[in-house]
Amino acid sequence: MHEDLLLILGLLFVVMLLVMLAQKLRIAYPIFLVLAGLGIGFIPGIPAVKTDPELIFLIFLPPLLYEAAWYTSWKEFKKWSGSIILLAFGLVFLTSLIVACTAHAFIPGFTLGLGFLLGGIVSPPDAVAATTVLKGLKVPRRTITILEGESLVNDASSLIVFRFALAAIFTGTFSMQEASGQFFLVAGMGVVVGLAGAHVMYAIHRFLPTSSAIDATLTVMTPYLLYLSAEQFHFSGVMAVVSGGLFMSFRAHEIFTTGGTRVNMKAVWHTLIFVMNTLVFILIGLELPGIVSGLGSVSVFQAIKFGLLISLVLIALRLVWVYALANFPWWISKRMDNVPRPGWKNPLVIGWAGMRGVVSLATALSIPLLISNGASFPQRDLIIFMTFIVIFVTLVFQGLTLPLIIRLLRIDELDPVLPQNEQYAGIRLRLDTLALQHLNGNHTSASETNSLVRAYTARLEHEITGHQSYLASVEACTNRALEREGFQRIMSDIHDLQRRELFKMKKEKTYTDDAIRKAEHLLDINDMKVSETDL
Repeated sequence: MHEDLLLILGLLFVVMLLVMLAQKLRIAYPIFLVLAGLGIGFIPGIPAVKTDPELIFLIFLPPLLYEAAWYTSWKEFKKWSGSIILLAFGLVFLTSLIVACTAHAFIPGFTLGLGFLLGGIVSPPDAVAATTVLKGLKVPRRTITILEGESLVNDASSLIVFRFALAAIFTGTFSMQEASGQFFLVAGMGVVVGLAGAHVMYAIHRFLPTSSAIDATLTVMTPYLLYLSAEQFHFSGVMAVVSGGLFMSFRAHEIFTTGGTRVNMKAVWHTLIFVMNTLVFILIGLELPGIVSGLGSVSVFQAIKFGLLISLVLIALRLVWVYALANFPWWISKRMDNVPRPGWKNPLVIGWAGMRGVVSLATALSIPLLISNGASFPQRDLIIFMTFIVIFVTLVFQGLTLPLIIRLLRIDELDPVLPQNEQYAGIRLRLDTLALQHLNGNHTSASETNSLVRAYTARLEHEITGHQSYLASVEACTNRALEREGFQRIMSDIHDLQRRELFKMKKEKTYTDDAIRKAEHLLDINDMKVSETDL
C-alpha cells in the first residue's frame, strides 16, 4: 500500500515537472506528456503500468465530460447544433464504416465486425487535447464552440458503435434495424436519466441549507452519480453526464447565489480537472511498452504500417467531411448564392483538430481477453497497438502543426464580439445603473438617513461614471491594440506594487491576515480582468 502511494505521488510530481517544462517550451502539455510517458515507459527498471479501462471510464470520464458541459454555452451549442450533430453522429458513423471497410480490405484476418470495432474506438476526437492546443491562439469562437460541442456528444455515439460491434462479434449476428433502434433507446434514455438526476441535484442545492464546501463536494459527486445511474440500466452514461451538466450549468445562477460558493467551486474543479488531464495523457505514453509486448505474431513494423494507414484514413475523411459540411447548403440551394461562403480556412482548422486521446485508448483496452467460447479475442493486441498509433499520430503530428497552421491562416473572427473587458464594463454599467435606480426609487429615505447606504450610493455613482469613461476612451482609441498593451503593462506594474505593499502589511499589527487575504483575492480578480488575452 505504501509503495503504491509513493509511486502515485512520484508520478504526480514528475507530471507537474513535465507540465512546467511543456509551458516553458510552449508545447501543449497533452502532446508533451504522451511523448514523455513514451520515453519513461521504455527506461529499464521502470515498473510496467497497466490500467484497468473500466477504472479510466469510471474515474476520469464523468468529471471531464461534466466540466466540459458546464462551460459550454447552451446558446452557442444550440446555435450550431446542426454542425455539431453531423460531426458527433454523422462523422462518427461514417468513420466507423470507412475504417471497417479499410481494415477488412488491407489487414489480414480482419473481419468487418473487427473493423467496426476498431472504427468505434478511433472515431471520436478528444475534447481536452483540442482545447488545450487551441488555448491562447486566435481562433474564431464559432470554431471553439463546434469543437467543444462535438467532443461532448461524440464519445457517446462512438461507445455505442463499439458496444454493438462487440456484441456482433460475440454472437456472430448483426441487425442494422435492431442496432438503430437500440442506439436511439440507449442514447435517449441516457439523456432522460441525466436530466432526472440533474433535477434531483438541483433541488438539493436549491432548497437544502448547503455551504460553499458542501456545494463544491456535491458538484464533484454529481457526474459520477449520473454516469453510474445510467450505466446501471445499460443506458449511455456519457449522454447522462452531458445532458445533466448542460442543465446544471444553465440553472447555476439559481442555485449558486453567493460569490464565495462560485469562487470555491471554480478552484476545486480547476485543480481536479488539471490533475486528471495530466495523469490521463502520461498514462497513454506509459501503456505502450505493455502493448508492444502483447503483439505476438504480428511484427511491430507491420502494426505501425497498419496504424499509419488507419490514421491517414481518419485525417483525410475528417477534412473531406468538414469541408463538405461547411459548403453543403450552397451546393443544394441557389438561394444561398447571395450569402457569403464560409471559405476554406475555418473548415481546415476544424478538420485538422481531430486529435484522438484517452477515450479511444480506454475503449481499446476494455476489449475482453476471451470470446464466449473461451478462445482468445481475435486481433486484440493489434487493435490496441493501432489505436495507440492513431493517438500518437493525430495528437503529436496534428497537435504540433495545428498552432502553426492557425498562425499562417490568420483567421478573422467570423462572429465579431466586443473584447472581454469592454463586455465586462458594459455589464457592470447596466448592473450598477439598475442598482442605483432601485435605491433612488425604493430607498430614498434610507439613502438620506443611513450612512452606509449613502456611501454605497455614492460609490455606485462613481463606478457608473468610471465605466462610462472607460467605454468612451475605448471608442476614442486610435490604435486599440497598442493602447491596450500599454494599459496592461502599467496595470501589471501597479498590481505588483500593491502586492508588495500587502506583504509589508502582513508584518504590521494593524490588519488581520484574513483581511489581507481577502484584499489579495480582490487584487487577483482585478489582475485577471486586466490580463485577459482579448482585452
